[in-house]
Amino acid sequence: MRGRWDIGTDIGGTFTDIIAVRPDGGETRIAKVPSRPAEPVRAMLEALAAVGLSAADVRRFVHGTTRVTNALVEERLPKVALVATEGFEDVLEIGRYRRRELYRLDVPPKAPPLVPAILCFGLRERLDHTGKVLRPLDGAELDRLAAWLKGSGVESVAVSLLHAYANPVHERMVAERLREVVPHLCVSHEVNPEAREYERASSTAFNAAAMPIAVEYLTELEGRLPIGAGLQVFHSAGAMVPVPAAKRRPLVMAASGPAAGVSASARLARELGRDRVLTFDMGGTTTDVCLVVDGQAEMTDTRMIGGRPMRQPMLAVHSIGAGGGSIVRLGPGGLSVGPESAGSEPGPACYGRGGTKATITDANAVLGYLDPEARLGDTIQLDIGAARRVVAPVGEALGMGVEQAALGILRVANAAMARALRRVTVERGVDGRDCALLAFGGGGPMHAAGLAEMYGLREVIVPAASSAFSALGCLTADFSFLQQRTVRLALAGLDAAGFAARVEEMEAEARGPLIANGVEPEGIAMEHVALMRYAAQSEATPVPFALPLDPAVLEADFHARHRQLYGYATNEPCVIEGLRVQARKPSTVALARPDVGRPARPSRVRDCVFPGLGKVSTVILPRETLSGAVAGPAIIEDAWSTTVVPPGWRARGDAMRNLFLTGSDA
Repeated sequence: MRGRWDIGTDIGGTFTDIIAVRPDGGETRIAKVPSRPAEPVRAMLEALAAVGLSAADVRRFVHGTTRVTNALVEERLPKVALVATEGFEDVLEIGRYRRRELYRLDVPPKAPPLVPAILCFGLRERLDHTGKVLRPLDGAELDRLAAWLKGSGVESVAVSLLHAYANPVHERMVAERLREVVPHLCVSHEVNPEAREYERASSTAFNAAAMPIAVEYLTELEGRLPIGAGLQVFHSAGAMVPVPAAKRRPLVMAASGPAAGVSASARLARELGRDRVLTFDMGGTTTDVCLVVDGQAEMTDTRMIGGRPMRQPMLAVHSIGAGGGSIVRLGPGGLSVGPESAGSEPGPACYGRGGTKATITDANAVLGYLDPEARLGDTIQLDIGAARRVVAPVGEALGMGVEQAALGILRVANAAMARALRRVTVERGVDGRDCALLAFGGGGPMHAAGLAEMYGLREVIVPAASSAFSALGCLTADFSFLQQRTVRLALAGLDAAGFAARVEEMEAEARGPLIANGVEPEGIAMEHVALMRYAAQSEATPVPFALPLDPAVLEADFHARHRQLYGYATNEPCVIEGLRVQARKPSTVALARPDVGRPARPSRVRDCVFPGLGKVSTVILPRETLSGAVAGPAIIEDAWSTTVVPPGWRARGDAMRNLFLTGSDA
């Protein structure tokens, strides 16, 4: 069976998850190993060994990672130079007028620029907003730039010239001249070919900063897993991309791990027939939530990283620093959790690796929700006594016992997660109480019912392989590449031939990376979205369209979508601000019934603590043998995850080993 396995991995802040599928026989294997932030490739190979496989057994390897995002957030970045049009070198320093904290004068109004002024270069050239050349770029100016870069000592350069989204001719000239001058180079018309000068420059600088890290990491991975086009990366728009494309645009890897879980959730929502689903992915470091409507995850164009904008199409995942490893603190404002995390080393105190600070996982251990005899990831033996020792001081400071303190920690954590759910529902005009909560990740199933009660949700779904659901999403997602650019076309009197030519050009750009990785052109599906606005608006609304374009249908669809989002529509002239084209090779991987592992012990009883009830004798059930409905209090375990069914809730399973939890009032 050499070279016959498909692998999905998700590198989290605490654990690296892996799921291996043998397509011909339907066998699945799941494992978790501690993450190694300094050696991520080693962690992936250890995960591969944990499922009993080697590099020679792998046919396809898809992975999501937070490595790029973490490097950007923590600003562990190489020196980057910015090349801009002369007179606009300070675009990153000026930024936007918005303050990060409106009423706190002790906080800097905005983040410092990613590129310091000393590394910003003004190039004598100029285009207008239509792409017309007003001041040509000559060879002498390029020589001046090359000489300056050689003396700057930078290894990565971001080129973001004014209006290059309308005409990239000057950026292409710069790229050709600098190809042998610096190791890493990226140009804005490839990274973010859109208007909004500051956001485009910021995104290009982010991409340039991430490029040395990503190229080194992916090159090492290619060397350790020499499987050619079978090695793929999950990107933040919810699909897979080939490694060469990720090397050129590593920004697509930002938040790729959370996006994989959302992608799998959207597919499961379609298969289960759920119209509205809230994804709840609680890992060791963060909790990520997203809204899925009619089987499609919400998309966004902009995300803030470290107080700076990163603009590219991506799934609208909202993240907060509240995961299983989030550290508990007592401050002037009372009890809080996160965003600091104990990570994988040393991890929570109950891991027995030297952790000395209370975490959310320690609170769950104190309350009896975790099996004291379990071995997490086959390596970590839980130490309940250590968890009690670190939670006890929190209780003493609050004047309560250790169990009450643990309940308080969970209540604070659930409140933070409920606020995150409101961000993706109420703040977007959606009544989240109509949604089902789809819980996964290492901690999601433990907190799901309590969070649902706090938020007012009636149903919780815990998918099979919930602990490695993001890794599964890497395997089941489509293989795709996406292009987006500004076009600024008035819908009235639209030039049909010119519009079709623009779409064809973008289709070719989107297909290219897939064809280069062996995908047959006839197997590629194309998806088209117009980013539309009224003439006086600044923000655009995405509206899908079919070819050949019918302007009347597109206008009607825009009005309907605008009314759905904002409650009104007008008769003002419409503008197509931008186009989004996605080339997609649909996935053929089925969400098969996975092997969730067999716990070492059968059904039993353990004392657990629940709010308002104290210690309650709670039945512990193996997920593998669950049949029929179970009334809470109960805990359902498999080899990799724990689902808490509180009093007043019921749980049932289906043939695919998904769990469905409902409250007494559902």
